[in-house]
This record gives sequence, C-alpha cells and structure tokens, in this order.
Amino acid sequence: MSILDGPSHAPQSGGKPDSLVVMLHGLGSNGDDLISLADMWAEALPNTVFHAPNAPHPFDQASFGFQWYSRQTEESRRNGVRDVTDTVVGYVDELLEEYGLEPSRCVQVGFSQGSIVSLHVVPRRQRPLAGLVAFSGFMATADTLPDEITNKTPVTLIHGQEDQVLPASNSEDAGQVLTKLSVPNQVHILPGLGHSIDMRGIELSTSFMTNVLGVST
Repeated sequence: MSILDGPSHAPQSGGKPDSLVVMLHGLGSNGDDLISLADMWAEALPNTVFHAPNAPHPFDQASFGFQWYSRQTEESRRNGVRDVTDTVVGYVDELLEEYGLEPSRCVQVGFSQGSIVSLHVVPRRQRPLAGLVAFSGFMATADTLPDEITNKTPVTLIHGQEDQVLPASNSEDAGQVLTKLSVPNQVHILPGLGHSIDMRGIELSTSFMTNVLGVST
C-alpha cells in the first residue's frame, strides 16, 4: 500500500514515463486541487507522469481537506516540516522505484504549505532531484539549512506580489538563503497576483521543468 494516496495523471504520450512530477497541495486542500495543473504541463512534458498526493493529516480547522502539519504556532510549523520529511521522501522514492526512475528525473512542486514542506525536504534529501518549483511558499527552517543541506537541487520560486497569506518577501528571502549556499535558483514575483497560481506561473514552471529535465520544446 502506498505511503500516501491521491490522484495521478499518466504520460500524455501513452508510453512508459521517463520523468516524474510530484505535487504537494496547500493547507486544507487535497491532491485534486493540483492534479489539474498536469493538463497544462503535459503538452511540454508528454512522457512525464504526475502525482498529487493528499497530505497525511486531516485538516484540523475544518471537517474537510488535509494538512502536512498543524499551523497553530510557529513551533508547530518548524516541527511539522521535520516530522513529515520521512513521509514525503518515502513517497517520492516509492514512486521512483515503481517507475524505475532516478531522483534526477523527478521534479517536486509545492503550493503554499506544500511549498513550505518542499523547501525543507528537498535540499535535505540524500540525492538531489531534478528541480523544485515552490509556489507561494516560505522557508521555515532557513536558519538550520546551512548545517543540514545535502544537495543543490535547482529551485524556482514563484510568488504573487499581492499575496496576503504568505507575503512575496518570503520567496525573496528564500532565494537569498539558497544563493548564499550556491544553490541554483530563480525568484519570480508576479505583479497583481494574490495567493494563487496563474498562467504566468504555469509558463515559468513549464520552462523550468523542461530545462531541468532536458526536454526539448
């Protein structure tokens, strides 16, 4: 039985996947909220399989949805990303084994809380992924990353300038931390956008993923 459950999107080509994209949703949401993005990426990534797992915990502030960790306090956020690390790493590695792929053929994508988790987990994996796309995120454990970083997976950070949930400055700060650690990164602050993903974000993420996966467009 899989570590996590959630929807998936088979390669548009109909063939065996040569790459994997794993998408982590935001607080109180579920995998269905992100899997629709696969339709927008599939044309440029026709041999990629997409998975969008539901987070392992029920949302503790409503009777629906899921969460990667409780956001009740700053301490719970810092502890939460650490507590869920093995689950996320194990799930990604499980899929890589299932499809016979190396970590270098996987891109992890996060939105909001999913980005917060990803920005903690990915740089601490034993083997680097092809890339990380972090939409509207925050680096909760930036202070310990210099001592804990184990790889330099390229990262692209995409954030709405008008985000009232997680300010865009969070992604700018994360980019500065990554730059100091010589991790390849791009920061894109999108004017007029709130806590959401728009077509500009889709285009930026598509360009990034095709580049790190070596896919011609």
